[in-house]
Amino acid sequence: MGIDPVTYAVIDSPLGPLTLVATDADELTGLYMDQQLYRPEQETFGDRDDSILPAVTEQLDEYFHHGRTTFDVPLHLRGTPFQRQIWTALQTIPYGETSTYGGLATTLGLGQRSARAVGLANGKNPIGIIVPCHRLVGSTGSLTGYGGGLPRKRALLDHERGGHLF
Repeated sequence: MGIDPVTYAVIDSPLGPLTLVATDADELTGLYMDQQLYRPEQETFGDRDDSILPAVTEQLDEYFHHGRTTFDVPLHLRGTPFQRQIWTALQTIPYGETSTYGGLATTLGLGQRSARAVGLANGKNPIGIIVPCHRLVGSTGSLTGYGGGLPRKRALLDHERGGHLF
């Protein structure tokens, strides 16, 4: 069982096209929006096959249109141990709720001073939406950086609070 991305698909969403990247073990290793910060070069995604990862496609559709609040698809998070720790912790922030960078750092026993490091790891999250990096906000509740752009972050948070996407 390899771990390198070998295939990708592009699906439509209310946020625009989403690129799903799979490992040869059919694990999701990337979910990228168009014009996203830290998006790898397209050539690294392998061959395009829009039939891959049907469960991911289905669960994203349910999230956007039918009230799904959690995801249970196989993930392969590729990053440093610290980044993976942060990305795993993001998945514990409940749907419709937010946490702060400092709050997450404190929860993980890292201390408030690690908020910036949490923010940097959060920004490199390779699996947007499913690993809900949009649920982290600034210490005053303000929306701060988001790889997909602040309008998308606002839309995702509004959606999870019962609003409509765009």
